[in-house]
Amino acid sequence: MDLLLTYDIATHDRAGDRRLRRVAKIAEGHGVRVQYSVFELVLNPHEVPKLVRRLELAIDQDQDSIRIYRLGSALPMTTLGKQRMLTTIRGPLIL
Repeated sequence: MDLLLTYDIATHDRAGDRRLRRVAKIAEGHGVRVQYSVFELVLNPHEVPKLVRRLELAIDQDQDSIRIYRLGSALPMTTLGKQRMLTTIRGPLIL
């Protein structure tokens, strides 16, 4: 399964810096960094829930945001933490 993982971690204090490093380390264990906060991952379907759970435990749900997209799909597969909804009149956002 080809996935795109993006994250935005609040780093206004040391705890945020630690969360940022923790999330990056988890992502690096499953894929390749293509930008500072973007990773391309290749996982089998059984690995995805484990990855999601590790990421859930690593972030502050009120401050941080993670999105995991299945490449070839128009909707986010998984969203964790604080989320903003995109409203558009153009139609669906397709990656």
